[in-house]
Amino acid sequence: MSGLHDAARAAASPVFGVPLSVLDVAPVTTDSSAPAALADATELAALVDRLGYLRLWYAEHHNMPGIASSAPEVLIANAAARTSRIRVGSGGVMLPNHSPLVVAERFGTLEALHPGRIDLGIGRAPGTDHRTMLALRRMAGNDDLLVLLHELHGFFKGFAPGEAYEGIHAFPGYGGSMPALWLLGSSGYSAQAAGLMGLPFAFAHHFSARNTLPALELYRSSFEASPGLERPYAQVTAFCVCADSDEEANLLASAMALSFAQRNAGRPPGPLPSLRQVRNHVWTEAERAFADGYLAPQLIGSPATVKAKLDALLAETSADEVMAIASVPDAAARARSFTLLAELAQLPAA
Repeated sequence: MSGLHDAARAAASPVFGVPLSVLDVAPVTTDSSAPAALADATELAALVDRLGYLRLWYAEHHNMPGIASSAPEVLIANAAARTSRIRVGSGGVMLPNHSPLVVAERFGTLEALHPGRIDLGIGRAPGTDHRTMLALRRMAGNDDLLVLLHELHGFFKGFAPGEAYEGIHAFPGYGGSMPALWLLGSSGYSAQAAGLMGLPFAFAHHFSARNTLPALELYRSSFEASPGLERPYAQVTAFCVCADSDEEANLLASAMALSFAQRNAGRPPGPLPSLRQVRNHVWTEAERAFADGYLAPQLIGSPATVKAKLDALLAETSADEVMAIASVPDAAARARSFTLLAELAQLPAA
């Protein structure tokens, strides 16, 4: 059994049989600010470390007023320095936005600072709109994910003789400080690539639920063992809001659902709506239908409701790990959600 499976088994919830992890985007609401969101994210990192979650990842997004995690490496460094046992990483770095050498150097540095605790999750989506993507990639060359992954790996492990970048290495990183590499996605392309490369795969169920089962099937059927992973390892990320009642959880979750519904209708992204705005909002029929469809497959409700939904998700997906994201417009409620989930799962708190 690979080290990844050993670690997962050691950290598994005795209730659900798999480890639980956390994804954060440092949400900014209409009633808060980016500095406040980052301060809340720092407090959350310390909390989920104490609660016994396996890993904490930050997602890369750009030109989005409601998200303060545009630079995951900075948040990773901050969180890793303020925690002691939780793994910290990217969920993910959108590799076509960056030079693979720069990514390797930054994450090699993080791994050297925090040995054995850094995850490098890679995605291929821009994490933004088309014009912002062009601003990010103005000096970029080839944006083929497989080519870029080969380069990233080469800067850590070395290139074959005759390759274009032979002799160029990421320092620190080359010869030792290589973080754990993951591939992220919400489609069959990334699922198949992860399988063929023998990498662990994280699927974005929280915004592409209808593709979850086909992608996981493709990942597992395409999987080829690698030196780092003997058999498939699939993580599923779900929007999870756990509160004392179903009604409270649904209200908290409605802020994200409203934000997505408005973007689906063509409105530009803005800060996450506050609870006051959610309570006062007059939903259109189209918004309500979109929001209901978005929330239905997610893990929203009281502890009893979340347990039933998480049991069903695991039965349906056979996931090896579940990562929860709780982008709600109240930091105390977000902390409460992760606390309730940890208690429900009987995670080994520090």
